[in-house]
Formats: sequence, structure tokens, C-alpha cells
Amino acid sequence: MSILWVILGFVLLVVGGEFLVRSSVALSFKFNISKMVIGMTVVSFATSAPELLVSLQAALSGSPAIAINNVVGSNIANIGLVLGITAMVGAIAVDKSFYKLNWPIMMVFSIILYCFLKNDNVLTAIEGGILFTGLIIFLITLIRKAKKDIVIEDVDDTLSTVSNFKIGLWLLIGAASLYFGSEWLVDGSKEIARAVGVSEAVIGVSLIAIGTSVPELAASVIAAAKQEKAISLGNLIGSNIFNIASVLGLTAMVKPIPVTEPQILSNDIFWMLGFSAVLIPLIFLPKQLQISRLKGFFLVVCYGVFMFLVFTQGKL
Repeated sequence: MSILWVILGFVLLVVGGEFLVRSSVALSFKFNISKMVIGMTVVSFATSAPELLVSLQAALSGSPAIAINNVVGSNIANIGLVLGITAMVGAIAVDKSFYKLNWPIMMVFSIILYCFLKNDNVLTAIEGGILFTGLIIFLITLIRKAKKDIVIEDVDDTLSTVSNFKIGLWLLIGAASLYFGSEWLVDGSKEIARAVGVSEAVIGVSLIAIGTSVPELAASVIAAAKQEKAISLGNLIGSNIFNIASVLGLTAMVKPIPVTEPQILSNDIFWMLGFSAVLIPLIFLPKQLQISRLKGFFLVVCYGVFMFLVFTQGKL
């Protein structure tokens, strides 16, 4: 039964996330916000909503390990699984802004998160506020640096003509789906953890993390198969920044998140830092500014090793 709740939870999170994105973009058009700003802020926040609701639900229901490892695991999955498989479908060209702005910012947020957690084994409301404030500053910098004619491919122009009633209905469906989806996913995952005999941290970094990365994986692989430019390394890096700064930042502001599982700080977070750090040598060696199929295969193998170690070392 717990597996059914997890599957239903995933489905509702995908549905809820989609409706929230559509309603948020349509609402933004109503307020005459530019397409560029919508793409960089509204869409990014809305697509982080499933992770935010899962982490918030986990923290409030007394499972902080799931809240932290949902984000840590999602960030690892975004690079090892999503980026790796997408590159195996078709080589990905890397923009210079990746190593000039996006990658350094992602590393800074990742290291700050580690320092905050290591300091006193808890992510406090003040520390969450610092992370979220950092995200706002990053977004303002990004928007100011962006060219006026930038093409935002994930903003649908047809949403500018949607009626107010439809926007309200989409918001309601999105909010309800995210609420129940996150509740069922967290409850079902906790039961699976008890049944299989692994810790909640293991379930958070594996099952839940992969589940919340599935929509990105599907969209990325389809875009790569069609040889579209919609998938970029910047999108995945941006997702990782949002996961740390908005998901954990906002969750900690609502309820401080304690570290209850020691392997989060002794193991999992170092894997997250490692997957992030390895991107720099990957994009410069041997062929510059490209993630080839071979490099993608390397990332997937590393992710497989990580998952194997998570389950072999995570038995209670």
C-alpha cells in the first residue's frame, strides 16, 4: 500500500507542478511582467514547488532527514542522472556563463549549506533567510546581466490570453495536488524505509530525490532527442541553486531543520559537492565547452556507484 501512496504522490506532484507553472506564468502576463523575468523567476520558483512542498511536509511531520536529503539527492540526480542521460542521448554544448556565473554561485550555495549544517547540526530560520536572500540577489544580478533580446524557451506565449477564472482554477488544482502529493509521498516513503530496513535519509536521497527529478529528466531527454536547445547546463545548475536557496531556505524559515542522520554530513553532502565540482574538468577536458556522450556515461556510472553505496551503507 505504501508503494501505491508513493506513486500517487509522484503523479500529483507532477500534475500540481505543471498547473502551478501554467497559472503562475498566466498571472505574470496579467501584471505585464516581461517574458525574460517570468522565465528566470516565476517559472524557476514554480518548478521548485514539488521539492519545496515535500521538504516542508517532511520537516513539519518530524522527518528532517527527508527534508535535507530530498534537496541533496535531487542536486546529485540533476547532474549524475539527468545531465548524464541527456548527454548520452546527444552531446550538450556549454555556454561561457556556466563557469563565469552559474557554476561558482552553485558551489558557493553548496559550501554555505554545508557550513551552516556542520556548525551546529541544524539549519536555523536565520540561516534559511540568508540562503533565500542570497537567491534574490543572484536573480537580480542575473536579470540585469541578461540581454534584452534573450529568448526564454520555457515561457508559453499563449498563456497571456488565459481568463482569470481559468488561472484561479489552475492555481487551486496545482495547490491541492502539491499538498496531497507531498503528504502521500512523505508518508509512503517513511513506511517503505521502515519495511526495507533503511534510514529515512537513504529514502530521501534516493527514491524521493529521483522522483522529484523525473519531470526534468523526461523534458531534458525529449529535448535532446529532438536536438532542441531547450536543455542547457544552465537550467540544471539553476535548479540546484533553487533547491538549496529556496527549498531549504524557505523550509528552514518555517521550521528549523535539524540534522538527525550523521551520514548526511559525513557522506551524502560530499557526493553533492563532488558531482558539482567534477563539472569543471569535464567541460574543459578533452574537448572544451562540451559534455559528450562519453562524459555523460561517466556521470551515470558515478551516479550508479553512489546509489549502490547509499543502499549498502544505509541499512539500519
